[in-house]
Amino acid sequence: MTTALNAPATQAPEPALIERFTRIVGEQHALTDPDAQLPYLREWRDQYIGKTPVVLRPGSAPEVAAILKLAHDTRTPVVPQSGNTGLVGGQIPHESGHEVVLSTQRLNKVRAVDPSRTSMVCEAGVTLEEAHAAARAHGRMFALSLPSKGSCRIGGNLATNAGGVNVLAYGNARQQVLGLEVALADGRLWDGLRALKKDNTGYDLKDLFIGSEGTLGIITAAVLKLLPQPAERATAVVALASPAQALDLFMRAQDQAGADLTAFELMARLCIELAVAHVPGCRDPLAVPYPWYTLIEISSLREDGRAQATLESVLGAALDDGVILDAAIAQSERQAMELWRPREGVSEAQKPAGGNIKHDVSVPIAQIPAFITAADAAVKRVCPDARPIALGHFGDGNVHYNVIQPPGMERAAFLARWDEIAYEVHGVVTRMGGSISAEHGIGRLKRRQLAQVKAPVELEMMRAIKRTFDPNGILNPGKLL
Repeated sequence: MTTALNAPATQAPEPALIERFTRIVGEQHALTDPDAQLPYLREWRDQYIGKTPVVLRPGSAPEVAAILKLAHDTRTPVVPQSGNTGLVGGQIPHESGHEVVLSTQRLNKVRAVDPSRTSMVCEAGVTLEEAHAAARAHGRMFALSLPSKGSCRIGGNLATNAGGVNVLAYGNARQQVLGLEVALADGRLWDGLRALKKDNTGYDLKDLFIGSEGTLGIITAAVLKLLPQPAERATAVVALASPAQALDLFMRAQDQAGADLTAFELMARLCIELAVAHVPGCRDPLAVPYPWYTLIEISSLREDGRAQATLESVLGAALDDGVILDAAIAQSERQAMELWRPREGVSEAQKPAGGNIKHDVSVPIAQIPAFITAADAAVKRVCPDARPIALGHFGDGNVHYNVIQPPGMERAAFLARWDEIAYEVHGVVTRMGGSISAEHGIGRLKRRQLAQVKAPVELEMMRAIKRTFDPNGILNPGKLL
């Protein structure tokens, strides 16, 4: 692959070129002041802090296309950014300061809701929480759900093919999309906003852009699939001795609830302790501590008590058989929210605990217990006093396997061992036939590792697609590939 597709730019745009970009969006939406730029340059974990000559905030899809046309003609690299909640550095410009940042935050309209209430058109800058509210206003649900829903935005959710807590029942972001509008690297605007569930007329172009991390085009709007709101939800937190018991419980819940099993989340004890210590409003869900927990949700379209009855049946039999140690079933919506709070707050809670080496991996569901055991052993060999913390979306095989610095060790010294620890953890994943990125993407963080786990033919196909859609290599250079 040519260097142009990979490397950051070697020089910053000239002031006259910055002025041409500024004229597209208007002076107040072209940020050159360092203080005004800061929220767009710093990843929330401070893993990446970049520089840019200008942050452009277009207010329409044609403005995005115009920016890309100028960037393509002048070979100016552009870093697309949505809500800046990504965890692999894909949305942050390089430290050289030679790349333009394009924020989609002002593309914040819900353009339409289909009369059938089966879909809606949202622009890329609509937050996930706003999309949820728009669906609720029409008695429907948009199924994608992430803890960062108040700040993450639809464009970024789709560009990274986000997962979240509802993948078990509804699938990743990819499964929630019917059509896209995309600004291409050369400045053309593709209108693929078709609300069709069946369209077998050749290549499914939208799927090329979903999960492409802004390297093939910039998503400006999407047709999102809407579903009926569940009439009833039953939620419980369950204590277990080990992940092996979680696997047993998951199989029982799936057998009895089927498609009504909408969430099955795994958490190590340390997750609860950190959330209680650092997230306001979090409390220990059970009277005594246990080694492992699962959070289970069963939903029903009918308000007839079936969800609650199914959950009680699953847990009662599991308790009788010694599979689980204890459980608490929410008796109200407020209690359900309290049970969810530690799971939703655990990412935030890890930051005060010190340096944190994160892994977003997936393995076959049946291998999750063995993966955690093997990964723990591998980490301890490299850094004996490190504190592994495993949590994740058990029902779809996605484990967020994070490692917190040992007590007393300097944060910088621990983070300097990132590659060494990641190599060991990803080695376990690869041997089990898993993936080194389940839902966060590749970005900058895993770009080198991708080359180690992808077959040469896969990488060449990806590079060929990149060259076709972005021949000048201007879109998010140095990310993914």
